Formats: sequence, structure tokens, C-alpha cells
Amino acid sequence: MADPVILVKRDGTIATVTLNRAERRNAINAEMMRELIRVGEGFAADEQTRAVIFRAEGGDFSVGADLAQPPSSIGPASLLMRRRAAELGATLMRVMQDIHQPTICAVKGVATGAGACIASACDFRIGADTTRLGYGEVKLGINLMWNAAPICVHLVGPARAKRMIMTGRLFDATTLERWGYLDEVAPLAELDTRVLAWAKEYAALPPMAVQMIKRGINQVAGALDRAVMHMDGDQWLLASMSEDYREAVSAFFGKRPPSFTGN
Repeated sequence: MADPVILVKRDGTIATVTLNRAERRNAINAEMMRELIRVGEGFAADEQTRAVIFRAEGGDFSVGADLAQPPSSIGPASLLMRRRAAELGATLMRVMQDIHQPTICAVKGVATGAGACIASACDFRIGADTTRLGYGEVKLGINLMWNAAPICVHLVGPARAKRMIMTGRLFDATTLERWGYLDEVAPLAELDTRVLAWAKEYAALPPMAVQMIKRGINQVAGALDRAVMHMDGDQWLLASMSEDYREAVSAFFGKRPPSFTGN
């Protein structure tokens, strides 16, 4: 029997959610997304948990979407069903942001694309000093979807968000902390200790007040996010039918530089 792709462990008032595909560098597929949605929604009925840690097994938080099992792909299907499949990521982001309890993400190794999106949906991010994080979708000739762009803008501002999303580069932990994307940087050996300390601090606070404050701030910060970004799945559908997208995927698996034409 295959190991579960998402692990959940509870220790008193703190829950830990772990990405568990280390053999694939925690590349995100549809199974992982659906399980994260199930777990995230489950915290609404969890009265005991007061803080949630998100982390990953292996050396990397996540190298992004699994191109061998794309999260937004359902094989041969009508455009209607492909469009619905493209909404799964936005649903995951919404569920993660709507978790009542404060969430802290432990980021290590590489976190890119879908991995960066998941980290950004948490309330706080603590990175190992060796962390490199970015949004690599543009290198595949596609847009950043999952309604994730506004969250990046809120964290680092418009110009830096453009640098991250338009270039697809991986940025180091020191830069990300200076920009406000990471709340703290710790030596890799101390990462779990620091994340647990943050979780314990928030778990010790009055839960009703903390959770109301979190939801209020999220509403103020992202009041228009979903209205503005309702079309990013449609943009992805258009981009995924382009010659540039096919060229990018072919180049990725062929381990060669892509040649883009704008078609």
C-alpha cells in the first residue's frame, strides 16, 4: 500500500501537516491537493487545535506541480471539465487561507510554483537559511494561477511581485526576509525548533480573539482578490494550449533550453 501523500500529526494544541512525497521532491499532484483541501476543511470542526504547522519531508518543501501528473490535467476531456479542473488550486488556496487557526509554514530547500503558493497561503513563513523560493510558471509559458498573485503582491509589493512572477527566478532566504515574504530565517538545523516556538506562542493566546483577528485582517487585505483573479484559470487554459507551453514542457523533459515564439 502506498504511503499517504499528506501526513497529519497532533500534539496537544498544535497540529502538523506534512507533504510526504520526498521521492518526488514533494511535487504537487491532484491527489495531494485534494487531501490538503480535506485536511484544511477539517480544522473547522477541530476545537482543540490552536496552531497549525505546514512542513515537508525530504530536502525540499516542494518543487512545484508534478509535470508527470499535472494537478490541473484530467486527460482527454471537454473544455468545460478542463476549466473545472483548473479551479482546484484556487479552492486549495481559499481553504488554506480560511483555516481558523494561525498557520506557520516551515520552508526549506526549494519551494517553487505550487510549493510557493502553498507557503504564501499560510499566515507566517519561516525559512531555512538555504531556502530558495520563486514562481516558475512563466518558464513553462503559463501564468501564475491558483489566485496566488494577489497574495504575493500583499507580501512583497507590486514591483517585487513582478520580479518574482515574471522572471520565474528562485530568490534566496535573505532577500525574501528583507522583502517581507519570509518572517524569519533560521539555520536549517534549527528550522523545526523555531517553527514550533512560533506555533506554541500563538497556541497559548486566547483562541477566539486570535482567530477573529486573523480572519478580519485577511478580509481587509484580500477584499478584492477573488473578484479580480476569477479569470486566472481561464488564462491558464489559453496558455496551456499554446505552442510555447508545449515547447517548454518538451524542453524540461529533454533537459534543454526552450525556444519561445509567442504562439
